[in-house]
This record gives sequence, structure tokens and C-alpha cells, in this order.
Amino acid sequence: MRGQWRSISVIFALEMLSTPLSLLAPIGIKIAIDNVLGGKPLPHILRAALPASFLQSSERLLMVAVAVQIGVALLIQARWFCSYLLKIHAGERMLLNFRSRVYAHALALPLGYHDERGSADSAFRIQDDASALRTITIDGALFLISDIVKLLSMACVTLLIDWRLGFVALSVAPLLSLQALLYERRVGGRYKEVKKMESFAFQAVHETLSILRVVKAFVQERAEERRFWGRARDASGARIRLGYADGIFGFAVNLTTSMGMAMVLLVGIRNIEAGVLTLGSLLMVITYLAQLYAPLQNITYHLASLKASAASVDRALEVFAAKPESANSLVAVRTRPRQFHGSIDFQNVTFAYGSSAPILNDFSFEIPPGSRVGLVGKTGAGKTTLVNLLVRFVSPQSGRILLDGHDIQHIGLPELRRQFAFVLQEPVLFATTVAQNIAYGNPEASREEIVRAAIAAQAHDFICSLPNEYETNVGERGSLLSGGERQRVSIARAFLLDSPVLIMDEPTSSVDVTTEAEVLRAMQRLSAGRTCFFVSHRPGTLANCDFVFRLRQGEPLEVCVCDSETDFEALLRGDELEPVNRVHLA
Repeated sequence: MRGQWRSISVIFALEMLSTPLSLLAPIGIKIAIDNVLGGKPLPHILRAALPASFLQSSERLLMVAVAVQIGVALLIQARWFCSYLLKIHAGERMLLNFRSRVYAHALALPLGYHDERGSADSAFRIQDDASALRTITIDGALFLISDIVKLLSMACVTLLIDWRLGFVALSVAPLLSLQALLYERRVGGRYKEVKKMESFAFQAVHETLSILRVVKAFVQERAEERRFWGRARDASGARIRLGYADGIFGFAVNLTTSMGMAMVLLVGIRNIEAGVLTLGSLLMVITYLAQLYAPLQNITYHLASLKASAASVDRALEVFAAKPESANSLVAVRTRPRQFHGSIDFQNVTFAYGSSAPILNDFSFEIPPGSRVGLVGKTGAGKTTLVNLLVRFVSPQSGRILLDGHDIQHIGLPELRRQFAFVLQEPVLFATTVAQNIAYGNPEASREEIVRAAIAAQAHDFICSLPNEYETNVGERGSLLSGGERQRVSIARAFLLDSPVLIMDEPTSSVDVTTEAEVLRAMQRLSAGRTCFFVSHRPGTLANCDFVFRLRQGEPLEVCVCDSETDFEALLRGDELEPVNRVHLA
């Protein structure tokens, strides 16, 4: 709510203004009945305010009653209109701020959090659950306070008009409170379960649409429909059960207030017959009762809806309970960042996922800047783990990793990760233009720099053949480009980033032989002068490596130098080769 106090204060003042305006609402009716039709004298305040000619003419007095009724109605509607616009403005600004903070924190969380929860769950919390904040603050707590003030004001006025009617009208309040308590006990804890079920249904949609080609390729549309239907049905059934509970609660509240109104009518008519109450006063009390019971009903509904909204906001706030990657994960990059050259030093590094056996055990090596290192090994041997350790997607249980002699744990994450450029097996492109994809790591790059990077990556020619050249939208995940084109755009992105360390993870595994040759030529230019790690099982990719690391889970590092294609093939088969006898490779 910080930053919106001014708007919230005005909203609250306008809500407080609704109480005296509501008290004025039946004045015109009372003047028309008691003073125009009944001939009774006007209240002292009105007699002092009106000219004498109005007091002697019933027609003019009736016009006063009509004018008062219209004037009060205009004031009530003007108050409502201003309050409505301010609620929209303050609520949306507050929600935007809250969503942005949740989103920023979610981005700062480690990959393990999102791997465990799933991206769809976080998206649902940010987009759907967070919206309940507005319900709690603007539509809930703020109006709960104003309704309490309205209730007390109306109760006091009703008691002043006729204390007997006031006590009869308020006699239903304890029963309404009991109903709200029983409702909260019955359904209070079920709202969070419903939100969880709805999140599962959203997850099914998110997953299916993100891999729609796979779904269609395996003709699993009907199976995915059934999966979504099952999850959505569970959420819908839970919502329906809550709807029944809400309906029963609303029925009980309305029935209780109707009983209160009936008792007031009974007692009021008896008082008129006894001569202790005028008909205008009774109608005034009944009008006030409608406004007395409205906040009374609202308070019970607010207490119930606040519970439901709190369940959603609680899910959004759970994101903040998770710790970000590091205290310096959001630290801005230095104005004059350090110049790194790309020497890498692993010192007795051990890493394991959870309580499982170590993937890397007492792992040590040192490579100088500009080295080209191939990483081979069976699935699960630790190739991806080694890369993840370099960029601190994960941290070792023991040992140190040095970049140019600096412990990477002591380098701010933004600064550290800008020292690495990635070219992945499945190139990740965004649903925007080619130019924006190339400049993703360097948004301030000029068009000339983007074009030079594309030329170096052998991507310029095919980009120029696109309908809008560099301004062509590539579609979701780059779906409008071929696999080789996507890969060359990702290589151009790495060229533009110009980082001292390059990581290529199976960059040619999903392209044909012709495209592989083009990608390899681009990779060779990209790797010049940089420290490079090539994760690959293709001899062509490893051919220009200075040495190759063969990884075997939990075993010491095996460093090999391959002088021929035969050596590469033997290495990839897992044959025993003569290893380099020293781990220090400077």
C-alpha cells in the first residue's frame, strides 16, 4: 500500500462521507409525509433555512421535499463515482507494484525452486493469486472499516428516533455474527485447496501449449484434453461446493435481516397505534434499517471474502519465503566492470544433488585463458553439472571455483554471468524480432553491432531473406525459423555478448550435416581467443579442442589429448586412452 496512501485516504474519506449522505436520504420522504400530507411543523433547522413563503405553502414545501431528495441523490452518486474511479486507480497501481515485486523475487530464486515447483505454478501465483491483494485492501479491509462506522452511525440514529425499534433492529446482530463464525469454520481452510487445484489446471494448459508440437506429433490431443478436464473438474467441483456454502450463508443472512425488518414493522405499527410514533418516523426508521442491515450484511460477507482472498495472497507471499540465489543476486553491475580473461580453476570441488551420491567428487583442474575444452561422458556423468557450477546455477558442497584467480562465490551474480556466453542444444529465442533476439544479452547494442554479429555467425544472408529482415518476428520459441537458423541466431547473440568464456552444449546435435558445417564454421570464429567448453559427442565439434575431459560419475577427472579422428571415436566409445598425466594444463 506504500505510495498509494493519498488515494486510499481520499477513498476512506469518501466512504465516511457516505454515512451522513445516507442519513439524509429519507429526509425528503419524511417532509412529504409528515409536513406536506400530515400538516406537522417542519424541524427547527429547516424552518430557519427556508423563507416564510415556503412554510405557508404545501405545494412549495412539496417542491422542497423533491429538491432535497434529488440533491441528496446527486451527492450520493457523485461520491460513489469519485470513490469508484479512485478505487480502480489505487487498486491497479497497488496490484501492479505487488505483481512486479513477486515477479522480480521469482526471477531471483534459484533454478532448483522453479524445477521443483514448475514455471506454471509461479505464473499462476503472480497473475491470479496476486490479484486478491486488491480485494483485501481496497474492497475488503477498507470497506470493512467504513461499514463498521456506517453500522454504528445508523444504529445510533435509529435508537435516537425510537429506542425500542433500535433494540429490535439490532437484536439480529448476534445471530449474524454466529452465522459468520460457523461459515468461517466450515469453509475457511478450503479456499487455499481450491486455489491449488486451479493452479494444477493452469499448469496442464501451460505445459501442453508450450510443447504443442510434441502433443500433435504423438496424437495425444485427446489425452491432454482428458488431463485438463480431470484437473479442471476437481477445481470446479471444489468451487461448486464452496458456492453451495456461500449460497447457504447468504440465504441465512438475508433471512435473518428480513426477520429483523418484520419485527421492526410489527413493533412500529403498534407504536403508531399507541401514538408514540408518526408514520413518517416509521418510514424513516425503515429506510435507515435498509442502510443499517446493508453494512451488517457487508461485514459478514467481508469477513468471509477476506478469508478467501487471504488464501490467494498467502500463496503469492509464499514466493517471498523462498530465498533468492544470493544476497548479491540483484546487485547492479559495476560501472566499470572488471576485465576477466577466462582462466578457470576447480579446486577439490565436490557436488551432489540432495543426498544422492556425488556427481563430481574431489574434482580439480586448471585451464589457461583461450583454452578449448571438450566435455564428454555418459548421461549423468556430470557434464551439465560442471557447466551449472561455473555460472553458479548450483554451488558445490566443498571446494572452490576460481575465475582469473577470483572465487566465483565472491563475484556478484550479474557480473559473473556476463563472463559466460551460451549456445545451447535447443536454442532459446523469444517471440520478438530477430534483432531483439540477437541483442538480448546486450540491449544497448547498435544496429551495426547486431549486423556484424549476424555476419560473424553466418546468419546475415538468411536474415536478409526474411520478410522484414532484422525486424521479422520469429514466433514463439523461434518457431518461424528452421533449427539451423535458430542456432545461428543464438551464435550471433553470443558474438554480440563478447564474453571471455563460451559454453556450447551440443550445438550441432539437432541439425543436418550441411547446416552442421555452417554452424561449425561460425563456432570456430566465435571461439577464437575465448576459453571454450564444448559439451558434445560429435568428433567434428571436438576436433579443434586443445584437450578433452571425459567425465564418469563420482570418478576422478580424465584428461585426454586427441590427435586423430580415431582417437575421438575411441574416446566417445569409452575406450581407455592414454590420459594426460598432469591436471595443471597451463
